Formats: sequence, structure tokens, C-alpha cells
Amino acid sequence: MREAFGAVFDVEPGYLNTASIGVPPRHVADAVAASHERWRRGQDTSSTFNEVVETSREAFGRLVGVPAASVACGATVSQFASLVAQALPAGSKVFVDPGEFTSVSLPFVAAGHRVVSTVDECDMVAVSVVQSADGTIADLEGLRGSGKPVLLDVSQAAGWMPLSLAWADFVVGVAYKWLMAPRGAAWMAVRPDRMDFLKPLAANWYSTGENYGTELVLRSDARRFDLSPTWFSHVGAAVALPWVATLDLDAVRAHCVSLTDRLLTGLGLPSRGSAIVSVDAPPVPGVVSSVRAGRTRFACHLYNTVEDVDRVLEALG
Repeated sequence: MREAFGAVFDVEPGYLNTASIGVPPRHVADAVAASHERWRRGQDTSSTFNEVVETSREAFGRLVGVPAASVACGATVSQFASLVAQALPAGSKVFVDPGEFTSVSLPFVAAGHRVVSTVDECDMVAVSVVQSADGTIADLEGLRGSGKPVLLDVSQAAGWMPLSLAWADFVVGVAYKWLMAPRGAAWMAVRPDRMDFLKPLAANWYSTGENYGTELVLRSDARRFDLSPTWFSHVGAAVALPWVATLDLDAVRAHCVSLTDRLLTGLGLPSRGSAIVSVDAPPVPGVVSSVRAGRTRFACHLYNTVEDVDRVLEALG
């Protein structure tokens, strides 16, 4: 058991893998467990979950700096990236980082667009704020000043970085990494002037409010792009995200970066200023990490300690 930022975690020592799966604080895990008990006893209806969906929607908006009306709820980043990719004119040129995660890059490839190597020559930019493989942080000010339409994936940023992204055309992210909620919930913030650019390709009862019939009457805000929610994922997200939104994220970032800097410095490497780092070394016994692009990736979140990092240094030293 560990205490961090006012919450209790049951994470075991040596867990440095938040970039793959975030570990929930006890009060989040307890809320999900309680919802499973209600399910077991047949105590819920579909409308039971409406409040948690709206709570998680609003909290995601707070974390990226937009109102709830601009946020759509779904299940995956690739689902939302595909909406944007399918809306672009055929054969558009899209800049993606060479090491970009495929949930961002492949929807544009599958839509027949051309990936280009510079922002100057593109029709759209689609990048992660923090790269999954090695923790590289995007030049957000440069992208903002580029004048290009931008899709940002905050899956590896929201939860440890303060974000203010109302300027971006589209912002997507998932629940189960740094936001420490169950897998199955994702969100997309749509800038109001870009709402009509997208087509509701997965229109459904939740995005229209109509259970039956063939008349397409979409909701007036970003909810027109909602999927029918994964209930238990949003139960956890409705507890985790509002809690994260109350934290001093500058302090969270400082905590995470101090740990990764300690790791890199101990290995004789320059600091990166990111909560995610990758090193040319084998996985360490007794430490949970990941291998990405042939390198071992370590990710430090608010529940990690110096002792976790020192396990790695002792093994590799």
C-alpha cells in the first residue's frame, strides 16, 4: 500500500509501466467493484450510467481545457482518429511523427491519405502530445503557430501534464493509462468551429437520443459523435478523472520527471523532462516495464517512488 497525492494505491513495488496500464487509486477500484456488485444483483438500468458518463465527459474537458459540450465519449483513440481521417478530402497530406503510435497514424493511411515528413507540406497534423515509445514531447507552441489543422492524442500526457488545448482542432485520449481508469472509455474534444467538419459515421441511439426509427436527428453538440458507453469503464472514469482534475498537475509533473531524471542520470544519460523514458538495456527482473521499438520503456506516475527507480539502477549498474 502506498499513499500519494491524497490517495491510497495498492500497487506493488517496481511498477514502472503506466504508459501501458495505469494503476487505480483504491477509491477508484472500489467504485468499479461496487458497480460490479450492483450488476451481479440486477440493481441497475441503462439510465443508471448516464450521470457517470456526463461526469467523465466534463472532467476530461477540464483536463484538456474545453467545455463538456465540446467532448464526445467513445471507446478508443483509433475510432476518433478515423472520424477525422474519413472527413479529410481524398488524398490529403498528413504529417505524423515517424515513431507515432498506430492508433493515430493508421486511420489516415487506411483512409488513403499520404503521410508526409514535414509540417510545412501537410494538410493536417496528427501527433501525440507525448510519444508512446520514448516520451518525446511535441512542440505544442510550434504546432499552434503553424496554421495547420491539428489532431492531438493526449493518451500519454493527460494525467501527468497540465494541458490547455482549446486551440487544437481535435484532442483525443483514453482512460486507462495516466488517468488510471478502466480500459474502454475514450474522449474527443472537438473545437466548436470544426463540429460540422466531421460526419457521425457511427450514429446510434446514444448520439441521437432516439432508440428506434430511421430519422437522423443528431444532438446539437459533440455528443453527436458519442458511442454507446462502456458502462463500467465510465464508472471508474467518473471517479478517477474528477480527482485527477483537482490535483496540482505541475506538482505531479515535477514528481514524475524527478524520478525519470534520477533514472537517466544514474545511467549516465541526459534528462528528458518527460514521465516516459526508454533506454538501450534489457528488462529488469522485479520491475514491470515494457519493450517498445527495441528499447526498455519505463514510466513514472504519481504513485511511484525513488525506491522503484533505484531497483532499476541497482540491476543495471
